[in-house]
Amino acid sequence: MTVKIDEMYMREAIKEAEQALTSKDQPVGAVIVQGGRVIGRAHDQVKLLRDPTAHATVIALTQASSALGSDQLPDAVAYVTQEPCAMCVGALLLSGVARLVFGAVNSRAGACGSVIDLTNIERLNRRLVVVRDVLAGECHALLRKATPGVHI
Repeated sequence: MTVKIDEMYMREAIKEAEQALTSKDQPVGAVIVQGGRVIGRAHDQVKLLRDPTAHATVIALTQASSALGSDQLPDAVAYVTQEPCAMCVGALLLSGVARLVFGAVNSRAGACGSVIDLTNIERLNRRLVVVRDVLAGECHALLRKATPGVHI
């Protein structure tokens, strides 16, 4: 049952990622879900906004926090099409999100095990349950659209 739910929400994140292609941003999408309801959704907007922090995960967390009126999201699940970077994992940890589900690995900047693993450092006061490779093929295909000819 959880696998089907994870795939359903990852498809929502993929829809967000597709929107990033129109602004020449990285096709990364994110949705934040709590209690079966999407409370935040976004795609990368770094180039569009000329803001290096405008990653899908960060924007979606801001929306989710605003929707709930709280900076803490302890029962929420984040669905992201690409393994988050260190900044995004830091934001997920600070928000108290319980679970992260991602699609494509990020071999250049992934902070959930690909380059570094910030999700399970004992000295930090938060942990993040991570599920990887959900609809990974579709997520990788989107990334390849943005950078044709580059092996991702």
